[in-house]
Amino acid sequence: MKRQHHSEPVVRATMEGLTNYPPTDRWDEWVEYDPRAWPERHTRRYMLIPTVCFNCESGCGLLAYVDKETLEVRKFEGNPVHPGSRGRNCAKGPATHNQVYDPERILYPLKRVGKRGEGKWVRVTWDEVLDDLAERIRTAMLEDRHNEIMYHVGRPGHEGLMEWVLFAWGLDGHNSHTNVCSSGARAGLAFWMGFDRPSPDHANARVILLISSHLETGHYFNPHAQRIMEAKMKGAKLVVFDTRLSNTASLADEWLSPWPGTEAAILLAIANYLIQTGQYNRDYVRTWVNWEEYLKHEHPDAPRTFETFEQKLKEIYAEYTFEYAARESGIEAECIRRVAEIVADCGGRLATHIWRSASAANLGGWQVARCLWFLNVLTGSVGVEGGTSANAWDKWVPRPHKLAPHPNRWNELTWPKEYPLSFYEMSILLPHFLKEGRGKLDVYFTRVYNPIWTNPDGMSWLEVLTDEEKIGLHVCLTPTWSETAWFADYVLPMGHASERHDIVSLETHGGQWIAFRQPVRRVAMEKMGQQVEYTYEANPGEVWEETEFWIELSWRIDPDGALGIRQYFESPYRPGEKITVEEYFRWMFENTVPGLPEAAAKEGLTPMEYMRKYGAFEIRKGVDAPPYREVDPALLADATVDEETGIVYSRAEAPKPLHMTPHPAFPGDERGKPVGIKIGDKVLRGFDTPSRKLEFYSRTLAEWGWPEYAIPTYIKSHVAPEVVSREQNEFVLLSTFRLPTLIHTRSGNAKWLYEISHKNPVWIHPQDAERLGVETNDLVRITTEIGYFVAKCWVTEGIRPGVVACSHHLGRWRIHETGMERWSSALVELTQPAGGQWQMRQKEGVRPFKSSDPDSERIWWSDVGVNQNLTFSVHPDPISGMHCWHQKVRIEKAHPGDRYGDIFVDTKRAHEVYRQWLAMTRPADQVSPDGTRRPYWLLRPFRPTLEVYKLPEDEA
Repeated sequence: MKRQHHSEPVVRATMEGLTNYPPTDRWDEWVEYDPRAWPERHTRRYMLIPTVCFNCESGCGLLAYVDKETLEVRKFEGNPVHPGSRGRNCAKGPATHNQVYDPERILYPLKRVGKRGEGKWVRVTWDEVLDDLAERIRTAMLEDRHNEIMYHVGRPGHEGLMEWVLFAWGLDGHNSHTNVCSSGARAGLAFWMGFDRPSPDHANARVILLISSHLETGHYFNPHAQRIMEAKMKGAKLVVFDTRLSNTASLADEWLSPWPGTEAAILLAIANYLIQTGQYNRDYVRTWVNWEEYLKHEHPDAPRTFETFEQKLKEIYAEYTFEYAARESGIEAECIRRVAEIVADCGGRLATHIWRSASAANLGGWQVARCLWFLNVLTGSVGVEGGTSANAWDKWVPRPHKLAPHPNRWNELTWPKEYPLSFYEMSILLPHFLKEGRGKLDVYFTRVYNPIWTNPDGMSWLEVLTDEEKIGLHVCLTPTWSETAWFADYVLPMGHASERHDIVSLETHGGQWIAFRQPVRRVAMEKMGQQVEYTYEANPGEVWEETEFWIELSWRIDPDGALGIRQYFESPYRPGEKITVEEYFRWMFENTVPGLPEAAAKEGLTPMEYMRKYGAFEIRKGVDAPPYREVDPALLADATVDEETGIVYSRAEAPKPLHMTPHPAFPGDERGKPVGIKIGDKVLRGFDTPSRKLEFYSRTLAEWGWPEYAIPTYIKSHVAPEVVSREQNEFVLLSTFRLPTLIHTRSGNAKWLYEISHKNPVWIHPQDAERLGVETNDLVRITTEIGYFVAKCWVTEGIRPGVVACSHHLGRWRIHETGMERWSSALVELTQPAGGQWQMRQKEGVRPFKSSDPDSERIWWSDVGVNQNLTFSVHPDPISGMHCWHQKVRIEKAHPGDRYGDIFVDTKRAHEVYRQWLAMTRPADQVSPDGTRRPYWLLRPFRPTLEVYKLPEDEA
């Protein structure tokens, strides 16, 4: 290579050497050779703009290479200053380029003409959209029909925005996908510590215990995977529970492949080993577990001493021997013993994680998470280096300039009385509630959410989405087409990772950070002196961003301020005028992100300039656990100590927090609000639970109708071995796993990812395949409670006998040649031969097509999998509300006439199954100890005022 002189451009690969990342001081002017021009040495001048990936929940940093001549984004690489991802990305980050330049993406606002689902659209302006929506929403508000307005989100991808918007609108109108994702794990953790997500310090752990395929598809998997591997390189032991031989399992020191739903039995056998042998942290348990409350309520006549509690622990868990766990799970007792010994040797550095997997799959799956956290408690690995923290301790959601009071409304469509302990909204039941006449929706927003494809019982969703008596107006906010978008009234194009502003802050490791997603072309244009009023002026077509969209819509709903909404969208810098997107974020960076103004000032930058430049800010390094902090002396000036519990109450006014990270809430009483707990001669903050301690005994569960589950225990799954008949060719179908490159991708329009992962066969063990008489690629019919689907099988020893597996993250489909991206979807014929019965048949799989992207003519694959979720009925756990994804199915060779991808569904039967699971609940009007709908302290998104927690008088 020619030696470069100082007068020539500095490029990535030169005789001066190679660089991993361009230095930050040259991001505004970076020059590289164009690899497409090789062997010619053509240089390109770039402006590197940091943003944040939008393709999963890890929130990894990206650098967009914006061509300074054309403003084209040439590529995406990792942002090296992002504290979570540290410049490293999985395949989904660079694949953002595919999504931005997808020739089939939606570029302009579209309005339906004709019937829903007919596929007729007309392009409209943003002004027309906003005026129509504003008039309709304003009318509903004036007529006191606030509960007919609903915002339903898939992956949020941002922090705090919708709290700002929906609180200002006075709605209890937020809905989420949480009970098809994580309600089980959330409940299991929240009943212990108040918070509903774990934050493991993997990098410093001595033992890592994962119940998931975590290294390739788990929660925050890229930032976690980096640190898990770092810990392994330092000698940490990795233990993995996974019924499949996943990539994670293949790297484990101990891989356990249990019968699905028996994980809690194994965890309690490990806990029993620690208890019986005394290999647990007695001081930690004595100090921070609510053992006194347990003895008071469950053994009132026994001496209330820690020694009594220890004896009770031995008695309670004595049945959970290694042999018992082996009988339940099918794992050898000696293997479970080895894992127990590894855990016992963790030295207080046990990092654990569960998010979906068993907790999202089984009746009572939330107890799997509760039993896993039990090990953290017994080993004292809570909120310490190398242990596991609560998510909120490592997360920061800055408070906006003006936040409305909590709404004074309760929406029974999302928070029904049957599920008083659910985590979170009962979204999967919305179509059934609408069919039963529990309510209706006048304006229904789906935002990056595809319930027809994602949720179980998708045909019931299709039925209500096409019924204008039940849903008056369906507005789909989406970057690309989806099965659900096809049945909308408005399809509004929202930006990908490089086309929008958002704040992101996630619990990726022992530390705390925020990141700034930004529209990179807009930022580049403004740096180059071009004025941009709205982000859609800089994006492809008229693709917008939600922050500006909600500001504009809110302003038009209440143009004169008469509804009390407008005030929250006025500029903090220009009184009475509409806030801009820049001002919204600027104010937070200046006022509610600790340390950011000082860090910016050191570089001669404003906080906004700092975040524009770097895209991320690290608030704190290392683990920090608020429960162990001393309470601010100012709060103790007017304090009262409960002598029995040690809880400290204060009437002093607590300072307004800078952040709005969700926390449990405690209204207090005449003594004030609980602020801490007396430990020895100190008053420490304690945990965000009613007892201010870790709750081995959940008085909440006991008082709200579930006393038998008040402590960590093993609940038999709905797919326990004894309910699955091998003689009748019944199996457990696992669907709660993702293919590594497709985890959480917003759509199928990432061509590189679908080239890697497009097939989705049914995993089946050789013993089962031989018994059924099938081989790899043979067609099998899988029959569920409400229908069947036909798929190819893959014979592999990577699954245990009696269990089959098929990921529920593939199988995209479309009913028209257009209106759905063609990289990953099959063209299907959808018919309804009888009321409630639906049939789907693939007409053709993926095939090459002509477009502005020449790669579309190079497509070589045809298989896209089968949308098996359509054949699943809803199985909401009666406590957590989590859909129990595992299905008991019957498998047989394909019938004569069956074709690959065939689906049959009976929605009338689906409604019957819904009613069966609904009957398992213990509704608030039957069990509430205080006449409320739900325990007030328990986490609830968009929490309304205390007054509306009261049950209606005719139900109390």
